[in-house]
Amino acid sequence: LLRLPYTGCNPRGLLISRDKALSKKILSYHRLPSPKFAVFPIGRKVVRPRKLNFPIFVKSVIDDASLGISQASVVHDDASLVERVAFVHEHTLGDALAEEYIEGRELYVGVLGNERLQTLPIWELVFTKSDAPLIATRKVKWDRKYQERLGVETRLAEELTDKQQREIQRVCKRV
Repeated sequence: LLRLPYTGCNPRGLLISRDKALSKKILSYHRLPSPKFAVFPIGRKVVRPRKLNFPIFVKSVIDDASLGISQASVVHDDASLVERVAFVHEHTLGDALAEEYIEGRELYVGVLGNERLQTLPIWELVFTKSDAPLIATRKVKWDRKYQERLGVETRLAEELTDKQQREIQRVCKRV
């Protein structure tokens, strides 16, 4: 607003990124792969759409920094889905997003630029001392003692082929 140079996302991007459901719709519009999802508004009955398969990851539509995310965020049946959506509604006072849970690596790619985009090296979040499912909870991100206990590290992603790296970077530049 002050027309001063800065780093980071512009206000429009920040606003869009705060709404996970809107972000997923934009990804879909641009044909970028994203897990199937449903939004459960606060105060409405929870009925899972048939297209949404278990396991399902449940989180707040608008909160960030992994607020309200835990191992219990991954649900495996309709009763657990109803329970977790109620938890999100109660603790965030907002809608819940439920998306198909995809087990795998937690990769991060920074993108710089406006017209000519440049990707930074691919980083990865890993647990070196735990076999727990890799879920970036608030404690994983912010609690140093918890990080030490699980051996939480962020480091340059290893064991990616050149082809995989190029494809990840290509997809990151598409939006």
